[in-house]
Amino acid sequence: SNPPIHPPQLFANMKLSSSFIFTFSNFAVVSGFSIIPSVSKRTASTLVAERPFTSSQIYQYATAPEGLVNVADIWSERDVYSMEQWATQYGMQKADGVELYSEDGGSDYALMTNSGMSAGESVIWVPASIVINSASVEQEFGAGCLQEAEAVLIQVDEFAAMKGKNSDSYYRLPLFRLMVRILAEWEKGEDSIYLPWLNSLPRQFYNGSSMTKRCFECLPPYAGWLASNERINYGHFNMALKQGYVPLMPETIQNREAVKWAYNVALTRFHEIWQPDRQKLIAPMADMLNHAAEPNCEITFDYEGNCQVTALYDIPAGSSLTISLGDPTNPTPIFAQYGFLPQDCTTIFCKAMHLEKQINELGYEFSELLFQTETGEIAPKVWDVFLYDLLQKSDPDSAQQFGMACQNNDEETKQYYNDQYYAYTLEALKEHVYGILNSAEKLTYKAQNYDLETHPRVPVIVAHNNLVIQTFGMTANLLDQMG
Repeated sequence: SNPPIHPPQLFANMKLSSSFIFTFSNFAVVSGFSIIPSVSKRTASTLVAERPFTSSQIYQYATAPEGLVNVADIWSERDVYSMEQWATQYGMQKADGVELYSEDGGSDYALMTNSGMSAGESVIWVPASIVINSASVEQEFGAGCLQEAEAVLIQVDEFAAMKGKNSDSYYRLPLFRLMVRILAEWEKGEDSIYLPWLNSLPRQFYNGSSMTKRCFECLPPYAGWLASNERINYGHFNMALKQGYVPLMPETIQNREAVKWAYNVALTRFHEIWQPDRQKLIAPMADMLNHAAEPNCEITFDYEGNCQVTALYDIPAGSSLTISLGDPTNPTPIFAQYGFLPQDCTTIFCKAMHLEKQINELGYEFSELLFQTETGEIAPKVWDVFLYDLLQKSDPDSAQQFGMACQNNDEETKQYYNDQYYAYTLEALKEHVYGILNSAEKLTYKAQNYDLETHPRVPVIVAHNNLVIQTFGMTANLLDQMG
């Protein structure tokens, strides 16, 4: 049997960044992460027009790429069992009965327990020595080169701010560091201690950064917005990388398949902590845990950077071991970032992207504006948003009073206005729901006519659209019954 898993002092539960990334023209706007000191300024327009870097700009001690992990071969077998042996040799421990398995012949892998787990039991422990930590990348590669590259990333977003849009790329900097570290290990080839882990990773991804413009054309506005943002964020990272400041060979930086693969690996496998400071980390073996709306495990890290996976409650034998990768009430951000549609979601966002201004003014969150996927029922705050929009157009004074009632949770005043304008709000909701429903049906028909050989992400796009069609169809029936 395995030795007892070391119970490290835990200080922070794993959390997934739920910050939305807002797209304006060809640029993305993201939330803030303050870490980079000031550097010499260049305008974004200069960066775009700047001549390509020369080899003298590249870190002189970088290792030439070996190409042992063929990231362009999407059919390459994932060697997860060699990765498990490698991780064990480096000190990874797992409880008895915890095993890797695949339900689709080796495309996707997950973890399960064959013997069952007790609440609070240690499932997996991964030593800090093989955890990839964004906070340590600067120490490993040197502060100067990363600061220059990250300054480019910031300046690209500042260019978006020049167009009158809020811009803040700091939250994405830890992800950029993870991408650089993964590329550096890929470049080392057989000299990298992480080669078994790299060989265990998928080669093909189905998330927003992997989609094409034609894919975005087949998604409803909210899903297309989130998915295209991931594509734009990747483009910003790629632009910063190509300035030549990072410790990588030119051949690696110019390898589009490798760069996008490294970005997607970082984007889909990190966990985030906030104490003692904000960091993104990837723990081999623990990164094999899949998502569930009601997870049975959690990931934490101790002060030394060791990773601990713990059972949240008693888990029966034969169960998958799962964590949460995002808000279970809204599967679309998970679809955009990870490239799959959760099968256990019970709600979806009402898709009222055209009312984002009103949503913000009322202080509401997208996660509160939901339709039930099993019944089509509408969350009360959805009615509030549509009524608020109607009042702004017809009666600004009443809109102000109703808005204050929403902000102050004055249910009596809210109910008064909802009763007074019920018929108008109902018609506005019907128009919206039927509009989304008709649009999703047309988009799905369009996607189904694509060639799967050139558009392999069509199935997940169609699955997303079908969820929208099914849910909004039930909502439309409920609205018709109301009047």
